[in-house]
Amino acid sequence: MTTGAPVLRADDVDVVRDGTPLLRSISLTVRQGEHWALLGPNGAGKSTLLGLLGAHAHPTRGTVEVLGRTLGRVDLRELRAYVGHVDPRHPLRSPLRARDVVLTGLTNTVEPVPRRHPGPAQRERAERLLCTLGMAGKLDARWPTLSQGQRGRVLIARALMPRPRLLLLDEPATGLDLAAREQLLDSLDALRLAHPELATVLVTHHLEELPASTTHAMLLRGGRCLASGDVDEVVTTDTITTCFGHPVRITRADGRWTARTVRPRSAPMSSGAAGSRQG
Repeated sequence: MTTGAPVLRADDVDVVRDGTPLLRSISLTVRQGEHWALLGPNGAGKSTLLGLLGAHAHPTRGTVEVLGRTLGRVDLRELRAYVGHVDPRHPLRSPLRARDVVLTGLTNTVEPVPRRHPGPAQRERAERLLCTLGMAGKLDARWPTLSQGQRGRVLIARALMPRPRLLLLDEPATGLDLAAREQLLDSLDALRLAHPELATVLVTHHLEELPASTTHAMLLRGGRCLASGDVDEVVTTDTITTCFGHPVRITRADGRWTARTVRPRSAPMSSGAAGSRQG
């Protein structure tokens, strides 16, 4: 039974842009300590929904509450300071050290703020977060020298610096090779274990990119919710086949999911046809 306090709540939300409906009648509640996945094909509305949950946009209809504050009644910039949002397209160009990139999370800026110097406790926290995410050997590595996977883990640590109650991850494994993806997912599992009060929402369209610690899922298709709830009840062969419009078989082993195409069986050969072939 879920007992955590609500961190996010969307109630009967629609989003319409330039006359095109992007989300229709979406309702979602994310509680403290829950780890949600938003799944669906390209164009399903996943990133649009994540933008609402991260206080980057308002719904056209319905209500969205983020950390107890209703969008439309609060300054979005102020609210975003309490939400950790990990965007793999972080626009940093300077050769900052990994630990200094993490410290920019305190000011929610790309570059360090002049004449603002983090204290010893903040520097210690930055290093501790990097270590939790498997980056202990890269504290002083410069941003341009980091691989894409390493950058992703640095950005997660950066998002956690202000001690948010909510962490949003927009396709964090995009472009990663096999080893980097597995390192990232292991780091997310370790992070969730180390911070049991944290709630997370992760967007992906690949089941293989779901951490084993995922607790809940929502399936989106054409801007509508097809299923939502406990991950083992939502991520099934039937629901994923419907969501992606392709026959697949879903399996879960050691906490991780895989999807394989279901091949149609060949029609049995009739005895007449068999006889004619033998004749």
